[in-house]
Amino acid sequence: MPRYAQLVMGPAGSGKSTYCATMVQHCEALNRSVQVVNLDPAAEHFNYSVMADIRELIEVDDVMEDDSLRFGPNGGLVFCMEYFANNFDWLENCLGHVEDDYILFDCPGQIELYTHLPVMKQLVQQLEQWEFRVCGVFLVDSQFMVESFKFISGILAALSAMISLEIPQVNIMTKMDLLSKKAKKEIEKFLDPDMYSLLDDSASDLRSKKFKKLTKAICGLIDDYSMVRFLPYDQSDEESMNIVLQHIDFAIQYGEDLEFKEPKEHEDESSSMFDEYFQGHQNE
Repeated sequence: MPRYAQLVMGPAGSGKSTYCATMVQHCEALNRSVQVVNLDPAAEHFNYSVMADIRELIEVDDVMEDDSLRFGPNGGLVFCMEYFANNFDWLENCLGHVEDDYILFDCPGQIELYTHLPVMKQLVQQLEQWEFRVCGVFLVDSQFMVESFKFISGILAALSAMISLEIPQVNIMTKMDLLSKKAKKEIEKFLDPDMYSLLDDSASDLRSKKFKKLTKAICGLIDDYSMVRFLPYDQSDEESMNIVLQHIDFAIQYGEDLEFKEPKEHEDESSSMFDEYFQGHQNE
């Protein structure tokens, strides 16, 4: 039987550890067994129990204190992840060989790991060799995505991970529960965006013709190919969490041996629940 994995990615402070903790609690309420592996060697604390912690293998502080290496925080983290990539047998021993595993991998937030460094790609390939079906879960903080240019930056970061890892990916806006009613209404247009409309709304802020031309080209690429859309993740709303989990389960076909799922029916159902989420919060 296959095993299942979510690679939980996103910039520092986007809520990766909180996502893992709340998703574990949500799955427990559904009588589903989900484990978490911490892959951030610089993590200080998190609110979930782990089946494996990379800090038992190597820790950033130890690397930075090594006089022969003399790394700063970013260099130390890259060194840790490269060391980890050379010691996947440690991870294999921690994971064991239990069938039907469902594991969340809480990953570091440094963007270079998903652009020009091969570490995360190597991890994906290794997990696939261990018969894992892997889905990338890319998180962005909704509080910083209410402006068009910040939104485009977030999309490019998500695209970097998507292109680098070559796996199904679900993009999520976190911390929806921290937004005001007005901000929630504003952010709805960013979830499944019309990029040309967003560009028109911000046209007055573009002073440079070259920058405007570049921004238009990026918006066109995203809009024409429908490459990125976001789901809202509100940890205080079980329905919101369930929508996200259903999209991820569909991407990796979790439980396909129990029930056949057709994409169209799934999409229609999730779209209906998606609308209900916003209607419910607008009526509050």
